[in-house]
Amino acid sequence: MNLFGVMDISASALQAERVRAEVVAANMANAETTRTSDGGPYRRQHVVFQEAGGDGFAASLLGNGGIGSSLLGTAGSSLGLGDGLASGMGSTAARGGVAVAGVVTDQSAPLERYDPNHPDAGPDGYVAYPDINPLTEMVDLMGATRSYGLNATAVQAEKGMVTASLEILK
Repeated sequence: MNLFGVMDISASALQAERVRAEVVAANMANAETTRTSDGGPYRRQHVVFQEAGGDGFAASLLGNGGIGSSLLGTAGSSLGLGDGLASGMGSTAARGGVAVAGVVTDQSAPLERYDPNHPDAGPDGYVAYPDINPLTEMVDLMGATRSYGLNATAVQAEKGMVTASLEILK
């Protein structure tokens, strides 16, 4: 990995966590939405992450005599990781990172509350509300915020290392 590869990985994580925070904010904002354009209550959204580019985590773990190769030895092939995963490990292209694979809709049943005066109440007087727990959403938001902050710190640390290495060349 080249010197700027870590910055690329952290930048991809910053983008992914921003999307995660936006989805959590939308979930919290729509926690009481009983009618959408699709009909029915709002459905909670989830962000799905995937590895972006590269040969995969297993290749990084097993490649170039790293810690994975010393710990696992030849066990990688018995785990189904294959022998060809470490090919191209010496390239300078940035590998790894994270990408948003998609935003999926939660298919859990809506919560039913008795409120016969509500405009969206059914004939039985029950209203369908989204199955959104504010506590769960806050935990998700805190996780996204912490991850975003840690990746921003990693970018700043790498920036400091690059600056220090340029000072050596003077």
